[in-house]
Amino acid sequence: MDWVETTGKTVEEATKRALQHLGVGNSDAEVEIIEEPKAGMFGRVKGEARVRARVRPHSPRPKRGNSQPRSRGGRNRTERPAKSQGDKTRPAKAEAKAGAKSVQNNNRSTKEDSVTSVIPLADQAAIAKEFLEGLLTSLELTATVTIKEIDAETVEVAINHDPATELGVLVGPRGTTLQALQEITRTVVQAKAQGKTSRILVDVAQYRERRVAALARFGQKVAQEVIETGEERALEPMSPADRKAIHDGLTGMDGIVTRSEGDEPRRFVVIAPA
Repeated sequence: MDWVETTGKTVEEATKRALQHLGVGNSDAEVEIIEEPKAGMFGRVKGEARVRARVRPHSPRPKRGNSQPRSRGGRNRTERPAKSQGDKTRPAKAEAKAGAKSVQNNNRSTKEDSVTSVIPLADQAAIAKEFLEGLLTSLELTATVTIKEIDAETVEVAINHDPATELGVLVGPRGTTLQALQEITRTVVQAKAQGKTSRILVDVAQYRERRVAALARFGQKVAQEVIETGEERALEPMSPADRKAIHDGLTGMDGIVTRSEGDEPRRFVVIAPA
C-alpha cells in the first residue's frame, strides 16, 4: 500500500492521524518520522511534526529445512583454528602499543597547544555577536547587538531595543536569566574558538550598568550605618558580579572594610568597621 503523510503538533499526534487515515492499529502499520518539531529557548516549540505511514506488508514465512550438509556419521565437522604462535606476535603487539602511546602523546600535546593559543578578542566578540543575533531571531525579538571593548582582555556584547521592556525575558528576576545567557555565550565562544578565551560580558538594555549603580548606592548607605553604629553588617547572598559591585563601590571609603564569606551560591558580603 502507498505511504500517507500527516502532520501534527507532536509526533504522537501526527502518528495517530496517519493510523486513523489507514484504518489500522499501530502494530499493523509501518511509521517513519520525517520531521520533528524544534524545541526553542524558554520552552517555545517551533514547526510541526511530520510522519509517513503505510499498512505493514505481510511477508511469507520461510520454509524450515536443514541447510547445512552433514558428513558421514551424521555429525557436522568443524575445522579447528590453527594454534597461534604467541612468541612471534608479541613483538608486533609491543610495537602496536608503543605506536598507540605515541599517537596519544601527540594528540595530547596538540590539544594543549590549541588551548594555550589565544584567539583575538575581536574574533571572540564576533562569535558572541553571531550567537546572540541567532538567538534573538529564534525568539522573534527585534534588537541590536553591539560590541564594546572594556580593556585588553574584556569585551561587552550588549543587546538593546526600544522599548527595553520587551527584552525583560532575557533578564529575568534579579538578572538570573541574563547571568545564564552570559554563561551560555561564553561556552559557545570557547567551543568555536578552540583556544584560550578572554572575558565575555553580556548586557541587556543596560541592565548591568543600572544594577551596578544601584548596588553601589545601597552599599554606601549600609556602610554609613556601619560607621555610625560601629557594628558590622552582613548583606544577603549575592552573585559574584553583584558582590564585586559592592566591593568596588566601597573601595577607598574611609572607616570600613569589606569581605566575602560563605560558600556558593549562598556567599555574601560583610561590611565591617575598619
